Amino acid sequence: MIIEHIKELFPVIEDGKSRVCGADMATVHTIKDAWLLIKDGLIADYGPHPLPPPLQGRAGEGSSPPQAGRGRGGAVNASGCLVMPAFCDSHTHLVFAGSREQEYVDKIRGLSYEEIAKRGGGILNSARRLHETSESDLYDAALARVHEIISYGTGAVEIKSGYGLTTEDELKMLRVIRRLKETTPLTIRATFLGAHTVPAEYKGRQTEYVDLIINEMIPQVATEDLADYIDVFCDRGFFTVEDTERILMAGIKYGLKPKIHANELDFSGGIQVGVKYGALSVDHLEYTGNEEIATLLQSDTMPTILPGASFFLCLPYAPARKMIDAGLPVAMASDLNPGSSPSGNMQLILSMGCTKYRMLPEESLHAVTINGAYAMGVDEELGSITRGKKANLLITKPVPSLAYLPYSFGSNKVDKVILNGTLIEPRY
Repeated sequence: MIIEHIKELFPVIEDGKSRVCGADMATVHTIKDAWLLIKDGLIADYGPHPLPPPLQGRAGEGSSPPQAGRGRGGAVNASGCLVMPAFCDSHTHLVFAGSREQEYVDKIRGLSYEEIAKRGGGILNSARRLHETSESDLYDAALARVHEIISYGTGAVEIKSGYGLTTEDELKMLRVIRRLKETTPLTIRATFLGAHTVPAEYKGRQTEYVDLIINEMIPQVATEDLADYIDVFCDRGFFTVEDTERILMAGIKYGLKPKIHANELDFSGGIQVGVKYGALSVDHLEYTGNEEIATLLQSDTMPTILPGASFFLCLPYAPARKMIDAGLPVAMASDLNPGSSPSGNMQLILSMGCTKYRMLPEESLHAVTINGAYAMGVDEELGSITRGKKANLLITKPVPSLAYLPYSFGSNKVDKVILNGTLIEPRY
């Protein structure tokens, strides 16, 4: 497939960078009036017009694009359109049973996230519903969400368990995630999050639940090879630093690399413990100060902010501007889940990066592409316009500029999505 007459192609990264940090996040290398060649599902070549002579006979201006399932050949005329990598959404809870709009109303009435949880709402509410839902029904509901996020331009997604809270139900969730890997064109990474909250039956016996995670859940997850990463909700009212260390050490023993829910509700020590154990990312970060920033600067851990959760829960916004100005990279993810961020629309996340965190459009772009790819461990194959990377791309509708993408926050600017080199038929 050849994409021709691209108004602007970005971000082009040719120096082998796995992430973009600090001041560099404000600079995007672009090619105007560009073409891009896809071969064997990969980005084979690109450049400014005119096409090189060997390609001129293969392209046909205005020819019909190939349809999903009908091969990869043909040409796409992207006149007036931008082409960029499909979004890499590095933090979601996409597999769940049912919505929680009543809790949304409770929040409007003034109840806090923690108050709702203490009444049996929150994660425990989702756990009850998931227990009552079959694996097949969970898959069908998740598949609909997959089609929706693809329609908004997502090409890679990390999906966590954590609404099971029993060995059987955690495994059920992870099997659904594996089936999504096998049956959809998305690049998917799975994370085991048995330490999402403490089940009601373990109230007052939190150490026993941590023992269950370590001695039963993790070995079974590893035996079935169901997860790439392990996560812990290390925060006030959830799991302590000591709990987190025990769980991470057990996960590492079984080959699961850490990712951490950290500092959403308070200064919890979650960032520091994540860095200590080599976490790929630490996520949320609403409460992040100078000490946490200094710790992150000495690490390879990706700070990942979740604008949807801060917006929906009326929480403080993470100090992204301060982190970038200190030299850190920043990734952004949707946190798609039924309780605190019921949207997987990464175009909205791109906009929030600019409006709520005062990030430039270029900084937001890096946060949802290459830095998001790094935060889910797929930066070698996704997240930038780079020869040899997987052809996971989105083609916008005709738009004026990169800045228009976050500016026009209320509409879907994506016209076409290409995953693994094949044009995806929209289903949403």
